[in-house]
Amino acid sequence: MVEAAAKRTDRIGVVATDPLRVLGLQTILPKFEVIHLTAPGALDDVNLSLVLVDAECTSHLFELIATFHHIRPQLKLIVLGTDTSPEYIQRIIGAGAKGYLTLSANESELSMAIEIVRDGSVWAPRRVLSRLLDRQTGFTSSASAPPKFTPRELQVLELLRAGRSNREIGRALTINESTVKAHIGRLLRKVGVNNRIALTVHPSTQFE
Repeated sequence: MVEAAAKRTDRIGVVATDPLRVLGLQTILPKFEVIHLTAPGALDDVNLSLVLVDAECTSHLFELIATFHHIRPQLKLIVLGTDTSPEYIQRIIGAGAKGYLTLSANESELSMAIEIVRDGSVWAPRRVLSRLLDRQTGFTSSASAPPKFTPRELQVLELLRAGRSNREIGRALTINESTVKAHIGRLLRKVGVNNRIALTVHPSTQFE
């Protein structure tokens, strides 16, 4: 039963019209069970943890994202496309997707994006995330003293800024994931933000 449950959490749906695109994703994501689905099929499959959507599969991408977000709000969506303009990617994230990658993304980048999104954060180019967060939280200069971080918190911050998942941070620092989450929780409270992406682009965490 435990193995079956673990397998279900690793199911990823792919909504794409090009079978070669699906085959390519199945090849570069061997640790996941990659399933080729239509949009309705992805909405109906309750065992999916995440869905990759090829932007070229529909001329109504934003409507499709909004439908997913409305019907299955807990289902995480990553869009794969060719447009790299910040404005377009901001619209993708604003519509309800949790991530955006170019179709030319390599195996390492794709795997990292999946891990980050499954951890509950958003994946997009850093400049796009900065603009989104500036708009949502209105980062401004403050007269209050900047937060002070412990040496371990600085290590965690450095790995977060490198795009590492909780599992990868734990492995790099030889600590378990629950300890990683505890460190991140303290960092969020110190900086005054509510998610790890906001943490990595906040002015108080921009240091050498």
